[in-house]
Amino acid sequence: MPELSVIVHGPNTQDRLTGLLASLAEHPHPEVEVIVAAVGAWAQETARAYASEMLVLPLPDGTGDAAARSAGAARASGRWLHFVHAKDGVPAGAPRTIAERAAELPDEVDVLLFDHVRSTWETSGLPSEDGPRLARAGRAAHPLDGIARTALRITPLLGNRALRTPFWQAHEQQLTTPDEPYAAYAALLLADHIAALNQVAHEHRELRPESLPPVTPDERYALIDRYETLLALARNRPASRPTTGPAPDAVLYDVMVQDCLRTFARTAMPDAVAREFFRRAGEAAVRHRPPGHRPPSGPEAIRRALLEENAYARYRAFQSANRARRAAKAAVRTRGRQVAAALGDHHYRTSLSRPVNPNLAVFAAYWNRGVACNPAAIAVKLTELAPQIHPVWVVTPENAPLLPPHTDHVLPGTRRYREVLATAKYLVNNVNYPNAVVKRPDAVHLQTHHGTPLKRMGVDQMEFPAAAKGLDFQALLARIDKWDYSVSANSHSTRMWERAYPSRFVSLDYGYPRNDVFYTATAADIRAVRDRLGIPPNHRAILYAPTHRDYEAGWTPRLDLATLADQLGEDTVLLIRGHYFYDGRPSPLTALRRTGRIIDVGAYDPVEDLCLAADALVTDYSSIMFDYANLDRPIVVYADDWETYRSTRGVYFDLPAEPPGQVARTQHELAEILTTEAWHDEGATKARAAFRRRFCEYDDGRAAERVVRRVFLGESEDALPPVIPLEERTPAPSPREAV
Repeated sequence: MPELSVIVHGPNTQDRLTGLLASLAEHPHPEVEVIVAAVGAWAQETARAYASEMLVLPLPDGTGDAAARSAGAARASGRWLHFVHAKDGVPAGAPRTIAERAAELPDEVDVLLFDHVRSTWETSGLPSEDGPRLARAGRAAHPLDGIARTALRITPLLGNRALRTPFWQAHEQQLTTPDEPYAAYAALLLADHIAALNQVAHEHRELRPESLPPVTPDERYALIDRYETLLALARNRPASRPTTGPAPDAVLYDVMVQDCLRTFARTAMPDAVAREFFRRAGEAAVRHRPPGHRPPSGPEAIRRALLEENAYARYRAFQSANRARRAAKAAVRTRGRQVAAALGDHHYRTSLSRPVNPNLAVFAAYWNRGVACNPAAIAVKLTELAPQIHPVWVVTPENAPLLPPHTDHVLPGTRRYREVLATAKYLVNNVNYPNAVVKRPDAVHLQTHHGTPLKRMGVDQMEFPAAAKGLDFQALLARIDKWDYSVSANSHSTRMWERAYPSRFVSLDYGYPRNDVFYTATAADIRAVRDRLGIPPNHRAILYAPTHRDYEAGWTPRLDLATLADQLGEDTVLLIRGHYFYDGRPSPLTALRRTGRIIDVGAYDPVEDLCLAADALVTDYSSIMFDYANLDRPIVVYADDWETYRSTRGVYFDLPAEPPGQVARTQHELAEILTTEAWHDEGATKARAAFRRRFCEYDDGRAAERVVRRVFLGESEDALPPVIPLEERTPAPSPREAV
């Protein structure tokens, strides 16, 4: 009996089924079976190509979605069911992820919720808003009463939840309906317990409305009927009200009113239909208002009051007034920005007429976060080798108080900011300067980058809309054309930079300056860092540093960190480092801080210190692994969603096939690696050695010196310190050696 039955159902609308079945066939799993309830000749013809790998169930043309789902479920042998419409998609490896999570769940769990991405006829791979909600649910099983506020606000799709097969069989009559959102909500209201999986395991595809039959008035009104039926189900369910938080019917009531108001405001309807929809929605809002319900405040309270009063004309007037007010405010803001921009542009252009200052260098890192990364290492070496050149850092107002003492800096948009950008001989950054910065013929732009590329970058993102997210590629190319030099840590990076950023810059195959410290740090330096972090003596420290995912709205740990800490024992400390994209957002680690074995180092800089302090690194697809490999310490890759990451972001090589050490696909595997000798055994050591040969090619402790001598002092290539061969380098001592 497989763990999961994926039931693909429906006609081959716009040939979407072809790609879906190809994706499922490409990544089979022994615990997953695929059943294709193929509706119509085209779907059956498409599915027959996979008859040896999937069970194909031919259904006559015109079979509805509900009937097709039931027919597929009747043939399923899996413990869990995942219904996927033929127009939708399944990210690579998602069925395996669902099956493995489902296998962990107790029998009382009836529904497993997971995240999804959204695609339209214009875009693909857009993240949902459900990720943070699923993260709040955690990995425990909950009755609906305990997480109603979270679960009932998850997008109502059958595709973003799996149902336990006996649960489906017991409630099939109530769940077999053409109205998918109704079935999705009803499954939650009927479930005993619910669990969550904070990973993308479904792609919901929205077809172009113009390609679908027009929506009838009765179909508009059916939205209200759906919620009225669901509210009755919610009130009749045999569950007690929670001691804290709203009851399911109260949450569902708010969802109904918000959905009705949103549909009314954003959907084009004939006036007569709109009036009737508004009337029915208002009556439902009055009829089903829970006792003691407290409406929201502000404009939302006004909207609800007008709806309940059936004040259609006043509501339309309120809408018009709001639109006019927003337009007026936007016009004032736009005009103010235009005036300020015009004045600033005039000052910048005036400054460009002044001579270039040969002893002025402007530095920036990570979109003006402060003194960090390769620019910081270069600035330190510049002070040593060329003290006549004055460095000025660009930094945001919120980061300015965090700068090292006596750091000369400017704030973006200020008068001096424009002056130094216009007159500096050297402009150094690990990202790009704004589009408006002019490349003067006698100025030098040095691009240092901030990692070795595993994921697709630059123009290579064109094929991956979730990664590009509206990136203006023409503006990107214009920024690239300003580069004079591009720093590289290895020949892989050199080739990928030249591919992703096609321009005439000179590649500096010198190593990453920020990695020099991995060869120059002493035992005393390492002890000092560990003391600052609060790592007890003789404790193993593991740095967990996951990367950003374009298909997630925010960062949440993909591991149950409290459980992992318990599994690793009292003598292991976990250093948790979230991606810098999420600086300033609420940390999901708040409840785990100061336990002694989990230390949130998300705000700690520089990250190189964390690497020096750690006995081992656990990461997923972050470029930190390439830097950490210089230390020749164990690295474990936690690739739980590799297929999804690869298909949504794009990658330059197959990491699980060419890893820097052991690879774990589940938390159980990760814990087993870290609690045995596997994390630093012969296999892991051999993999790390191959990885270091490939990606630590130029890092030897003298990268910053080579950059400064070549770019700022104008020395020839022949005069620069040669790169020390890998076998002759001595990395900084390990924490155990530094004791």
